[in-house]
Formats: sequence, structure tokens, C-alpha cells
Amino acid sequence: MAGFVQLLRQNRNYRYTWLGQIVSEIGDHFNTIAVFSLALNNTNSGLVVSGLMIARAIPAVMAGPLAGVLLDRMDRKQLMIASDLMRAVVAFCFVFAVRPEQTAWLFILSALLMFASPFFTSGRSAILPAITTSDELHTANSLTKTTQWTALTVGAMLGGASAMQFGYQGAFLFNAMSFLFSAACIARLRKRKGFRPERTALAEDRVLRPWHEYVEGLRYMRSVPLLWAFALVHIGWASGGGAAQILFTLFGEVVYPYGPAGMGTIWGFAGVGLLIGGGVANWSGAKLDFKGYKRFITICFVIHGVAYIAFSQARPFWLVLVFIALSRFGMGVAGVLNTTLMLRTVPDVYRGRVFATVESLVWGVMMLSMAAAGYVSGHWHPRTIGTAAGILSCSTFIIWMAADWKGRLKEPAKLGVEREEVEVHGEPDI
Repeated sequence: MAGFVQLLRQNRNYRYTWLGQIVSEIGDHFNTIAVFSLALNNTNSGLVVSGLMIARAIPAVMAGPLAGVLLDRMDRKQLMIASDLMRAVVAFCFVFAVRPEQTAWLFILSALLMFASPFFTSGRSAILPAITTSDELHTANSLTKTTQWTALTVGAMLGGASAMQFGYQGAFLFNAMSFLFSAACIARLRKRKGFRPERTALAEDRVLRPWHEYVEGLRYMRSVPLLWAFALVHIGWASGGGAAQILFTLFGEVVYPYGPAGMGTIWGFAGVGLLIGGGVANWSGAKLDFKGYKRFITICFVIHGVAYIAFSQARPFWLVLVFIALSRFGMGVAGVLNTTLMLRTVPDVYRGRVFATVESLVWGVMMLSMAAAGYVSGHWHPRTIGTAAGILSCSTFIIWMAADWKGRLKEPAKLGVEREEVEVHGEPDI
């Protein structure tokens, strides 16, 4: 915790990034809870909720490659601001789509919202090594992830409660304002050479060839076995994680008839597990060598899959919450440690494409998982779906162990951070 406070006090750029993240991500979860609860109340169909998730996933998958290429070409700060402003407008439009006959607009607006998201989320990951020193990077990544999961916890619980207390329109309005706040924070970032990555590897630097450059990024990922293993692990998690997006809604509103508050509570405890996992990862990251890191990640993958299955079969609601928190604890540890390693080893010129590719893969597999869960929700009990999803999530352990057994998980060389490009700590706020 002391490291987090010191980072926020000394690093102006990160402080503004973090402040924007807090507000905008809490707003995201206000929107998520409100949209899914609204759709379920208006239609009484789990399939519609699944359709909404797919409507969010497809644009994210489609935007990922383009976002990756542009983030490795253009000023990342400006792209992030543009993403926030577009999402603010779209989020505000949800206010006018709350009646049952307007359900179709929930699909359209959800799609637009998610199409703009990779330009911000992948951009935030890509600029992190440029606004921190090598000593700060692990702490900054841990705090970013921990904040993301704190926002999930707070946003989900408050989002469910506010939807019941103040109506869906209030949640949508808060989400729109949160994007404007985030854009204002990102606009305050300063770096001497700006936030456009250098393109020394390309002779035709001013010629944009999106597909060629995206494939170039894939070739780079394929040439680093550890990165490829990370991508496969994310796919394994998403195969069960997509179904969870449907299950949390069904468990909160159908299996346990608690309405938006029940759904928000499940999401909130998932966030608690991620938050604790992030804290453990921050503490352990500086202490583990590469061999210890691989062993710890393996244990966390096992915990995630087994606890997910237990979540689906638990009967008391409090035990459901315990197991989903434990499952997300395992993924929280793995998420922080794996991302830190990626940030330290992926060159700046590829960073946007690598993070956007991983995000697209996750959304693509989640889309299939959500579609399957939504389809069978009319035929299978949610607990049966949860067991199947938990078994699929166990593939993270199998993939990781197989890659290690084949000698693919070798420690990569770490890159230095361009320290001269980072703002001088302690300079007055502008």
C-alpha cells in the first residue's frame, strides 16, 4: 500500500491516469448492471442478455486490430481522449432507451460503446511503461489492475443499488459523465516526446497499411513463445469467462430472486476476489524469480477453475459469493503478474498491437462462450451451465502446464524504459 501511495504522490502522469480510471470504470459497471437488468426486466429472457453481450463482443473484436495498429502509429493520448468523448455521447443516449419497445436500441448503443473501448483500454496499457520508470512499472500495473477490480466491486454493488433506487436513467447519466472526467484527466498527461511511438523499423513510416502491420504484430507475438502462451491462456479463461457474464445475471435474478441488487452483489464479490488477488500479486511480484512465478501461476489457475465449478453448485447465497471471489482471486494474481511481464518485455513499437490482439482474442472467445450459455439457458439449469463453464476454465491450467512441459515458458529479456521520456517527478501540476 505504501508503494501505491508513493507512486501516486510522485508520478503526476500516472496520478491523472489513475484518477480517470477510477471514475470511468465505476461508470462502466453502472452501465453494465443497468443494461443487463433492464433487458431482463423488459423481456424476461436470458437469451436477450446473451445477445447483448454478443452485441458488445463483436464490435470489440472488430475494433481490436484497427486499434492496435493506430495505437502503434498515432498519438496514443489523443486516441484515448477521442475514445472517451465518443463513449460519453453513446452512454448518454442510453437514457432514451429504457422502455420495453426500445430494447433494440440497447443492442445498437452497446455495440457502439464497445467499438470505441479498445482504443482506450489497449492505449492505457501501451503507455504505462512510458509514464513510469522500470522500478515503478510493477507497482503501477498492480495498482491499475487493483483499481480496475475495485471499480468492479464498487461499481457493481452501487450500480445495482442505484438502479433500484434511482432508476436506470441515473446510472446511464453517471456513466456518460464519467467518460468526460476521464478525458479531462488524460488531457493532462505530459511527456517530452509525446505519446506517439517511434517507428524506426519502417521505411515507409507515413504509409498506413493496417492489415500488413497487424500481421507484423502477430508474427512478433508468434516469435516469442511466452507471449503466445499468454494469449492461449487468455483464450482458455474466456471460454468459461464469457458464460460467467450470463451466469451472474441468471444467478442474481433467477436462481436467487434478488433482482439487480443480487446481480450487483455477485459482480461485487467477484471484484473483491480480483482485488485481493491483485494485492497478493503486487506483494509477491518483487519476490518471485521466474521459476517461482511459473509455479505460483499454475496454482492460481487451478484455484480459479475448481472454485468456478464450486460456485455453480453451492446452495447458500453466501457460499456462492465466497467461491466466485476465490475463483476471481486466482485470475487476479495471474492477471497482474502476466501483464507486468508483458509490459517489461514487449517493445514499444509492438505494444499497442500486442495488447489489442490479446483483448480481441478474449472478446472473440467470450462471444462464443456467451452465445452458447445464452442458447442453452433455455434448456439447462444455470448450475449445469456453470459447471460446464468451470470445466472449460480449467483449460488455463492445462495450457500453461503443457507449454511449460514443452519448454516454451522461457524467461524473456527485459527491456529498459525510456526514462528520459518520462516527466520529471515532482514538477508542479500544469
